[in-house]
Formats: sequence, C-alpha cells, structure tokens
Amino acid sequence: MRGDAVVTSPLACALAPAWVPTLATAVVDGGGRLVEPGDAEALVWTDPFDAGALAELLEGAPGVQWVQLPFAGVDRFQELLGDGRTWTSAKGAYAEPVAEHALALGLAGLRALPARARAREWGPEAGKRLMGASVTIVGGGGITRALLSLLGPFGVDATVVRRHVAPIAGARQVVGPAQLHEVLPGASLVVLTLALTTETAGIVAAEELDRMDGDAWLVNVARGAHVDTGALVTALEQRAIGGAALDVTEPEPLPAAHPLWRLDNCLITPHVANTTEMAAPLLAERVRQNVDRYRRGQELVGLVDPALGY
Repeated sequence: MRGDAVVTSPLACALAPAWVPTLATAVVDGGGRLVEPGDAEALVWTDPFDAGALAELLEGAPGVQWVQLPFAGVDRFQELLGDGRTWTSAKGAYAEPVAEHALALGLAGLRALPARARAREWGPEAGKRLMGASVTIVGGGGITRALLSLLGPFGVDATVVRRHVAPIAGARQVVGPAQLHEVLPGASLVVLTLALTTETAGIVAAEELDRMDGDAWLVNVARGAHVDTGALVTALEQRAIGGAALDVTEPEPLPAAHPLWRLDNCLITPHVANTTEMAAPLLAERVRQNVDRYRRGQELVGLVDPALGY
C-alpha cells in the first residue's frame, strides 16, 4: 500500500452489482462514502460468480484502484487479476466456520456415521477415534490454522502440506507439495483446504487415493476440482479408503443420479461449510476493516497475488 497516510476524506466506494445493506453499512463504518462505479476509487463486488459482469463494469470505471471480492476463492476471476489494480478476497474471513465443518465431517467419517444414518438394522461395531490420530492437511491458509486450533484438544499428530514451507502452530511438520505422497500413508484424515489453481486441480487422483490407508477418510472443504471424482468413486466402491466427506464436489451441484449419493462410505453436504447467514457478518467486517485500512494507507487484509492466483 501507500504507507501510513493522513486521512482527509471518505473513500469513494461503489457496491455492485447487488445492493447489500450490511456491506453498505460496512463501507460507511469504515470511513467510505457510497458512489456510482464511474466515480469510485474502490469497488466491493457482491457477486461471487459473474466475472464477465465485473470485467464489463471495470472497463467503464477506470478510476477503481482496489476491488474487494466476496469469496475466499478467486478462481473464477483469474483472468482479471493482472490488470494493475489491487485485489482482495475474503480469504481468512470464513476460516472458523469452514474449519468447524471440516472437523464435523472428519469425526462423522471416522465414527461411521454416514453408514449408520442410512442403516435400518443394528449392524456391526465400527468407528475410529480422532484422539491421537495422524492428520494430513493439504493447504496452509486461514482454514488450516483454524482447524489446527480446533484439533488441539484431540492431541493429533498434524502434518501440513503447503507451497511455502514454514512452521505453523499446531502442526508437527510442514512439508512442500512434492512430499504429498510421503505424508498420505498413516493419516486417519486427509483434509483439503487449499486454493484452486491450475497446479492444484486434481491434486487428489487415483495415485493419491491408493497411498491413503484403507480406513482413512478424505475430507474436502476447498473445491471439488481438487479431486478426480471418477477415481474417488472407484476407490469408494472398492473400499480402498475408509470414505470421503465432501462439502464440495465436481461437478457442483452433484446430479441426483450420481453414484456418490448411493455409497454409504460417502457423506455429502451441499457447499454449506460457510452459509450465507454465517458469512454475512464476517464479510461485512472484512469490508469495514479494509475500507478503513485503505484510507489510512495500510496493507489490506486478504490481498490476492495475481501470479499465484489466490
């Protein structure tokens, strides 16, 4: 950013394409004034899907220097990121609710709840403890940090796989992507929390699933495209892994006739790790904080690196 600056006037900020009252309030509370896009220096974009409409709006708003996106993932906006503007996402803002959901999915899988929820008779004993288990988390951002905090009382042996190898509180070791295959065996849970890029699409395919233990569960709260769905179906049908707990799928939404729905070792939730109701106050706080920081010349929270794509 520009370095600490003396704040002299409100930041001219537009809100588009939809008017969201909580975000409008956040802009004003952060020291902004709401204007039309053509008169704005900053833009809070409220549609997480329509990159084409955003590109069209920005063509007519050359004065916009900073764009705030509403989701943590920015894969749909990749082609716009290198335009010289400052871009921020909501990464980190939704970490706690998503981490809560990842923990719930993991516990449900280890305790065989997907099969028991379908059962119509008593059935055999089944289940595995999380306490003291090995957990491999692929991704090193805010969700991972929040999840490690939640896992603390379980005394797990946590390994994090991330591009930037550096210590993370709560993880025994942090390794690079090249070591992914080394840290899949032995893990009771393999949790995906990473951003979707060209490098991470399909990061879990047949070879990775084959390296997982026969009773291990795959938990995905990131993006469906991280996983080769066909390979996952095969692994689940053959009981090559314990199961999969998925908040995201490829394709999404998952068609009603898709084979994943009929497998009792698969638990699917419809991309609800962070619901609209949960997200609204968290995004509003991120907008308020960033409007205030922009006016003061401070570094924004959730900066997107165009080269990395997240």
